[in-house]
Amino acid sequence: MIEARGLTKRFGSFQALNHLDLHVKTGSIYGLIGVNGSGKTTILKTLTGILIPDSGEALMDGQPVMNNESIKARLGFIPDELYFYGNYSMKNMADFYKGIYPRWDSERFYRMLGDFELPAGTRIGNFSKGMQKQAAFILVMSHRPDFLVLDEPIDGLDPLVRKKVWSYVVDDVAERAMSVLVSSHNLREMEGICDSIGIISKGEMKIEQDLDELKSDIHKVQVAFDDDAEGMEALGRLNMVHHETRGSVHLAIIREKREKVEEVLGSASPKIMDILPLSLEEVFIYEMGGENSDVSAVLK
Repeated sequence: MIEARGLTKRFGSFQALNHLDLHVKTGSIYGLIGVNGSGKTTILKTLTGILIPDSGEALMDGQPVMNNESIKARLGFIPDELYFYGNYSMKNMADFYKGIYPRWDSERFYRMLGDFELPAGTRIGNFSKGMQKQAAFILVMSHRPDFLVLDEPIDGLDPLVRKKVWSYVVDDVAERAMSVLVSSHNLREMEGICDSIGIISKGEMKIEQDLDELKSDIHKVQVAFDDDAEGMEALGRLNMVHHETRGSVHLAIIREKREKVEEVLGSASPKIMDILPLSLEEVFIYEMGGENSDVSAVLK
């Protein structure tokens, strides 16, 4: 399990994290989402022991991460900004990792090199940015971490390579109960692989929930009534995140259980009522301020 308990981090007068809690269950994939500057990278660097929090705890399997060699030997982290020794090849990096990580798997390393079609003897400095991201992934996955933390892991990768990356991650979660925390702006792919989602804003956790529950608690409703005043009264009894009218049709984003939505709106005898599922991207947009917000503009 990966946990943050009350993490607070300031950079001068800027508060990057504000008493933030986060919980990644063992053997699950947790997606961390938020707009640029919301604190995602700060969380990841604090949880992996790169940054020291001003207060709070960063824990893995209940143990502090900071200065804990036994935990860090089980931890894999791929930052958004990669670093390699300038003249090292993949073979050189493998030898380096082998001396650090006790569970280094050379057989897997060379198998992944072949799968991703990366050369073992070429200087990594000569790789493209996408190839370097693949190189980092191969190295991290070859020491078989129990905790995997990824910051924009598929940014800049083509669809076939992205599929390979997620295939390795999902297989290790299933086979070894690896715990994964991933931050990404690609919400469509996050929706396809994540079990749980955390939405952060200005360094605070806004929502943390299993993905299926998150999507089942918010709905897009299109409804029209014979008696519009009665219909508006019914809509007013629900937790509406967003509301607009298109002619005689009301479009509402409602954060309630589906059964309650059906019961309350049904009492107003609607002549048309459609309750539609929202994608993770739509949930994020509306939770962060609606389709006309800056969040929507960023994602589009």
